[in-house]
Amino acid sequence: MHSDQNKEAIDDGEDIEIADDINQFPTGVGRKYSPVVAHDVNDSAVVEMTSIHPGSSSSFPKHELKKVKVGVQPNMASEEREESAANHNINGPQRESKLELFGFDSLVNILGLKSMTGDQIQAPSSPRDGEDVTITFEQPKPTADKSGTWMGVFMPCLQNILGIIYYIRFSWIVGMAGIGESLLLVVFCGSCTFLTTVSLSAIASNGAMKGGGPYYLIGRALGPEVGVSIGLCFFLGNAIAGAMYVLGAVETFLNAVPSAGIFRETITRVNGTDIAEPITSPSLHDLQIYGIVVSILLCFVVFGGVKMINRVAPAFLVPVLFSLLCIFVGIFSARHDRPAVGITGLNLESFKNNWGSSYQMTNNAGIPDPNGKIYWDFNALVGLFFPAVTGIMAGSNRSASLKDTQRSIPVGTLAATLTTTGLYLVSVLLFGAVSTRDKLLTDRLLSATVAWPLPAIVYVGIILSTLGAALQSLTGAPRLLAAIANDDILPVLNYFKVADGHEPHVATLFTAFICIGCVVIGNLDLVSPTSTMFYLVCYAGVNLSSFLLDLLDAPSWRPRWKFHHWGLSLVGALLCIVIMFLISWAFTIVSLALASLIYYYVSIKGKAGDWGDGFKSAYFQLALRSLRSLGANQVHPKNWYPIPLVFCRPWGKLPENVPCHPKLADFANCMKKKGRGMSIFVSIIDGDYHERAEDAKAACEQLSTYIEYKQCEGVAEIVVAPNMSEGFRGIVQTMGLGNLKPNIIVMRYPEIWRRENLTDIPATFVGIINDCIVANKAVVIVKGLDEWPNEYQRQYGTIDLYWIVRDGGLMLLLSQLLLTKDSFEGCKIQVFCIAEEDSDAEGLKADVKKFLYDLRMQAEVIVISMKSWEAQGEQQESVEAFSAAQQRVASYLEEMKEQARRDGTPLLADGKPVFVEEQQVEKFLYTTLKLNLMIQKYSRMAAVVLVSLPPPPFNHPASFYMEYMDLLVENVPRLLIVRGYHKDVVTLFT
Repeated sequence: MHSDQNKEAIDDGEDIEIADDINQFPTGVGRKYSPVVAHDVNDSAVVEMTSIHPGSSSSFPKHELKKVKVGVQPNMASEEREESAANHNINGPQRESKLELFGFDSLVNILGLKSMTGDQIQAPSSPRDGEDVTITFEQPKPTADKSGTWMGVFMPCLQNILGIIYYIRFSWIVGMAGIGESLLLVVFCGSCTFLTTVSLSAIASNGAMKGGGPYYLIGRALGPEVGVSIGLCFFLGNAIAGAMYVLGAVETFLNAVPSAGIFRETITRVNGTDIAEPITSPSLHDLQIYGIVVSILLCFVVFGGVKMINRVAPAFLVPVLFSLLCIFVGIFSARHDRPAVGITGLNLESFKNNWGSSYQMTNNAGIPDPNGKIYWDFNALVGLFFPAVTGIMAGSNRSASLKDTQRSIPVGTLAATLTTTGLYLVSVLLFGAVSTRDKLLTDRLLSATVAWPLPAIVYVGIILSTLGAALQSLTGAPRLLAAIANDDILPVLNYFKVADGHEPHVATLFTAFICIGCVVIGNLDLVSPTSTMFYLVCYAGVNLSSFLLDLLDAPSWRPRWKFHHWGLSLVGALLCIVIMFLISWAFTIVSLALASLIYYYVSIKGKAGDWGDGFKSAYFQLALRSLRSLGANQVHPKNWYPIPLVFCRPWGKLPENVPCHPKLADFANCMKKKGRGMSIFVSIIDGDYHERAEDAKAACEQLSTYIEYKQCEGVAEIVVAPNMSEGFRGIVQTMGLGNLKPNIIVMRYPEIWRRENLTDIPATFVGIINDCIVANKAVVIVKGLDEWPNEYQRQYGTIDLYWIVRDGGLMLLLSQLLLTKDSFEGCKIQVFCIAEEDSDAEGLKADVKKFLYDLRMQAEVIVISMKSWEAQGEQQESVEAFSAAQQRVASYLEEMKEQARRDGTPLLADGKPVFVEEQQVEKFLYTTLKLNLMIQKYSRMAAVVLVSLPPPPFNHPASFYMEYMDLLVENVPRLLIVRGYHKDVVTLFT
């Protein structure tokens, strides 16, 4: 692979500068490096690169000898250099020659495998002929340290999950909900996060992950629009959660050290009754001031990068674990009214008394008060407690910093989830049995009160726990925002882009701004549900992603984590939605509306990207199922849709960089009702497929871009064939699947063939029409395509149909489709029919009117009898055209006869035998002349004329048929020549 790229670079004349270890220096296929040993260690070695020996099967173009100066590391002895170069010289060609069978295909190697994973590997290039290039051998740059399961996932998740709610709200929740409903609350919320973790594990183990965590997973599963909308909501949730943790730390500090408060609030009444010991509550202003200071300090730590955070994290977590140990020791050692009034020790009576719920009104500080403004019930407690189980994405948020995401994220996240859920269940039982209900409701720091030996240990644990969780949130949120910006979906996020290996400083500043803004609110009970909503939106997205991928079960869905099922993911997603509405329907509507607005904004302003998301797989499977359900049977006329195959190959030359006539796309849109339907734009490149494959690929991309620019729903196909006739014959036989094969062939009439003396066009044109007839395809030939109106050019007058032969109603249907377009909606339809006898005229007119009425089509019917057909006057211009056609036909016939006499063969035209009756030729010319005169007489003011296409007469030369057609279209500015097929496309019945 190296050799192919080197060879290409040499041919292109590119420079090269290689820096690599000498033992990894590539010895590309077809090149051998002969070292010239330097006399001194500090001298530069000279390597001669020569072409491969003639006996090799690899036929690289020979180059002149090149001298490449190589700077060698001083600490490398000359003998080692010689031995290393010799090994390359000996082993390289021998090893590569064993795979000569595979020619120049890219062999599996490190460079190729890295390119498959999406890593941007710059291909090694080679020097230009006659140039010297310096190659410096250096040690490879060390990569950034990656984290494992313990430090990279388990500890961040544990710090995020085990936060402020457990320490300063959990005992209060047990007092309000009772032991029974508290257990239900923990199981209910824990089940949601557990199922989300299972879904997360399945997606994360289905391939390598880049930065962005849940955003990356959701975006690659549900598409960029859903990924960005949910990713930004999750970013807001993390930023707001950081504020929640900061407020919790400050509130704990002010409760532990009341003298530190600048403003103080004292509560002397509980439930309307005076209490002996006043309760001191932190002031809102104190929470704001201290919260802003702490937020700024944490941001400075985050600016230090992941390395510093990993070093600081144990310092936050170890005291937390120690404080938990002190709490449990204190609970087991507690006695009646020791260490405080209201503490009963582990007591069965307290357990029974605290089993039931005690929902009531409280003030803003959570103290029971009949005149309070807040009523607590189970739904409200779900919103308060749920942040205590969030944080499961803390590890996946740092996916770019993990050694093995497929192993670390499932194991670390599930371990943290199960550990904390078990801790909560045990804590419910212990808190409910160690204290009276009044103590549970009035002492929010009960965990510190019962701690052994001193409450100060728990205060320190609470502060460090909350600060650690805040640190993890403020670390994950900027990286999430930077990952969204780096995907270049939303241009407005370009300010937050960051190069690989660099810290997202701008995103960190923005996150800090949001965090400080929420800290200013100062109310923990208000901030907590807000972050919870955004977390739940993200969790629902993860579950839906896993549900979709598991249900579709595409070949690429092979997660290493085997314990998953689409039913579990669906239950997890429904749980997330239910919890959102239980917490607050108003918050739910606001958060979903915000996600919907972001989705709408991304779909309009965002750059399109194909990430192979699950929706594309769903569309594919739905299309396959729909295709199978359609079958291969004839489509009922009520369900018939035009599927035009637009033949883009011009009869002449188009301007450069224009792959299709501009008006063909406009006309294709006119064949669809309200833009619904599919068009297939096809062009043919003459030549050998092996030689023109790349040209065809480039032409297909250009044509696809042009179709999109013209806002036409369709696909582009380019076919390489020896000639146009062979190419079209292959297209008409193979294009499409089942009943989704094209049913109408649309092409431009070759008006230029005689003017530019393109003598090969008649045979090609007639051959295409005959191929369509054999393949049972309808044909629409557009004459006057240059004059076809676009959507902004309003047309007035009539749409005239010269309905001569039965075509399954295609001409009638096309006229109705034209009326649905803005450019033709002001027109009226006229249907012209030809009666062979005058006596049949009135009956034919009545029948056609009744037929059109049953088809729900409004049109004026005009019947022309053969008598009036023969009696119509002939214009001088038409007579001259008729005479010129007669002369050309006679000349063609005379040439064919002369050629047949010389060769001693029957009459041949276009390499095929023909049989011509001159009287029949005259009749055909006369028929087309009369029809042309009728069109000019009755349709002079028509916006467009539709006329039946006569099939090419059997055994007539192609040039004769072109004469008939030229007479038919003479002096008609805008004409559609239509031939139906043996299927009805309209029906009378409902």
